[in-house]
Amino acid sequence: MTAETSMRDAVVIGGGLVGAAIAWGLARQGLKPLVLDEDDLARRASRANFALIWVQGKGARAPHYARWTLGSARSWPGFAEELTQLSGIDIKLRQPGGFTLCLSDAELEDNAATLAGIRRDTGGEGASFEILDHRRTAELLPGLGRAVVGSTYSSEDGDVNSLRLFRALHVAMARSGVSYRAHSRVETIHYSGGLFRLEGPWGTVEAQKLILAGGIDNGRLASMVGLNVPLQHSKGQIVVTEKLAPFLAYPLGTLRQTDEGGVMIGDSEDTVDTSPRADPAINAVMVRRAIQMFPGLADVNMVRSWAGFRVKSRDGLPVYEQSAACPGAFVAVAHSGVTLAAAHALALAPQIAAGPLSRELSPFSTARFHVQAAA
Repeated sequence: MTAETSMRDAVVIGGGLVGAAIAWGLARQGLKPLVLDEDDLARRASRANFALIWVQGKGARAPHYARWTLGSARSWPGFAEELTQLSGIDIKLRQPGGFTLCLSDAELEDNAATLAGIRRDTGGEGASFEILDHRRTAELLPGLGRAVVGSTYSSEDGDVNSLRLFRALHVAMARSGVSYRAHSRVETIHYSGGLFRLEGPWGTVEAQKLILAGGIDNGRLASMVGLNVPLQHSKGQIVVTEKLAPFLAYPLGTLRQTDEGGVMIGDSEDTVDTSPRADPAINAVMVRRAIQMFPGLADVNMVRSWAGFRVKSRDGLPVYEQSAACPGAFVAVAHSGVTLAAAHALALAPQIAAGPLSRELSPFSTARFHVQAAA
């Protein structure tokens, strides 16, 4: 490939859900960013998402995160409408509310206490919720198993077709003047005179603004612009069934029926295994729990399974920060790339385009890790 040297007003490293949402958001502000992405075999967190727009339980002991998540969920209808109009792709948004099913009284009590704590810590601004017994839950979810003692329900929850969302963001980027380059892993970043110089086997590019949205590679990238972003290892697995007639009108925290009919099951986290292969033993546990929730799934074929690596900071919360050492360089780390897509495009990107991040986002800076270390 011929080496390239060019100047850009902004470069986004990472073309997954987080990077694509930010890049499109920057284009909405009049910038013409370049997105540099890796190869198809890179460990992409977007492959491991569960396609939920989920507020239920988000922000325990972190009211700023609860407010940020809820604000994004409430921005999703307008975000989806604009994205669909521009891309021509229906991303199948639905927000009918969502359930967390509990298989014991202890589970139900713990979950209810968490949701009540979030409402209390946010001064009543957290997502509303209901606690439902088995009978009421079964009325709303036909085919529910007797093992389910009850549930919590929040009217703010929903889901999308994440593959359509990903495609729609990339089409919208292209139609908004964003340039996209795959097979362009950034090897080095240099900062001098207010400009960033990015280099790799694909060539060289200079930029006035730099946004690191490289997922699990953000730890390496951030260190080149004076930031220390501690990430934790978090592997998850997903199992998908054959396509079924519609039976599940609501998404669940660990189980959802897609608009195409397949049922996705995902309820695992492995902080040790670094292999990209799915573990059959973990799949068996997830499927067994799903069958307890909906016994009819026992007669259904499981057709696909894969594993992926989540993007999670050390405390599991997002990281948004501009580098003090290299002004103009921003980092964005977030596990909930689908839920927060609206916030990234409509709230975060305008702040990056304008310059400093708002006080609202200051709790998401890496300063919190320094405080924890000192304590």
